Amino acid sequence: MSYTTGVAPPKPDRPFLASWLRRTRKQLAPSGRLTELSMLLAQREGHTREYWAKWLRQVLDNELAPSLDELTTIDALLAKPKSSNPVREEALLPF
Repeated sequence: MSYTTGVAPPKPDRPFLASWLRRTRKQLAPSGRLTELSMLLAQREGHTREYWAKWLRQVLDNELAPSLDELTTIDALLAKPKSSNPVREEALLPF
């Protein structure tokens, strides 16, 4: 099957991509999250924030299939930073 855009949509036999898309859509649902991610991608990968915002929307709408490297990069940027110094419950008590 040939596409005029040169980029094929995700194959239906890639269930991991479907679950990744569901999870990523939820993570990007809050207002400003897609813009924040597109800014981080622009800083890290080059291009403009607008380029990455458009690219992300195309991926989320199943118009583009991201590479495994792109999936990994997005996951890493969306991952919550782990605290290196966890707060103990005793420290939260006022007495």
